[in-house]
Amino acid sequence: MSDKVKAVSVDIGLLLNQNSNLSAEDESLLAGLRAGCEEAYEQLIQRYQAPVYNLALRLLDDSGDASDVVQEVFLKVFRGVNQFRAQSAVKTWVYRIAVNEAHNRRRWLFRHRPNSVALEEAGADDQPYERPLEDGGPSPFQVAFNSERQALIEQALARINPIFREALVLREIEDCSYEEIAEILQISLGTVKSRILRGREALRKQLAGRVEQVPSFGWAASR
Repeated sequence: MSDKVKAVSVDIGLLLNQNSNLSAEDESLLAGLRAGCEEAYEQLIQRYQAPVYNLALRLLDDSGDASDVVQEVFLKVFRGVNQFRAQSAVKTWVYRIAVNEAHNRRRWLFRHRPNSVALEEAGADDQPYERPLEDGGPSPFQVAFNSERQALIEQALARINPIFREALVLREIEDCSYEEIAEILQISLGTVKSRILRGREALRKQLAGRVEQVPSFGWAASR
C-alpha cells in the first residue's frame, strides 16, 4: 500500500466502523476508495479482478458471461463503497457481490436461453445434511496432479447443481473458511456444510471411472 493511500486512511479512518473486521490493509484500501483515490481503485482491481473472473467462470461456465459479471461487480463495488459497513473483510464483500451477480446472470440466462439450467434446480435441499462420512480423504482438487486430470475435474464441476457448486468452489478453490462462505452466501453455517458435503458427493459421482483415483469426501471440523 502506497504512502498516498496510507495518508488517506489516516484522514478518513474515523469514518470506518470501529468494530469492523477489517485488516489494516483493508482499512487503507477502503479509505482510499471512499476518498476517490485512483490508486486505490487500481489496487482493488489488481487484487480481485482475476479471482472474481475465475469464480464467475466456474459458476457460469462461460467466459463471456464471466466477463460481464466482473464488470458488474466492480461497478457495484465502486458505487456502494460508501455504504459498506466494514463488518466483513473486503474480500468477503467483493465475493458476495460476485456470487449475487452470478445468480442474476444465471436467472437471466434461464429466461433467455432455453437450454440453460436454473439456479434453483431440482434436488437443491438446504436442510442440514448430518449423515457422517467415515472419511478424511483429500478433496477433489487435491487429486489433480496434472492438467488432464484438472480438466476432468473442472468439467465435472460444471455439471453439478449450481447451488452446491458455488459453495464447493468457494471452499476448495478460493480456500474460504466455512464462516466466510456463510457470509458470502448469506446462509447458515449448517447449510454451508450441507452444500459442501453434497457438492463433494456429487462431484465424486461425476468423476467415477474418469480418473485413476476417485477421492472420498467429507468435511473435517478442523478445516
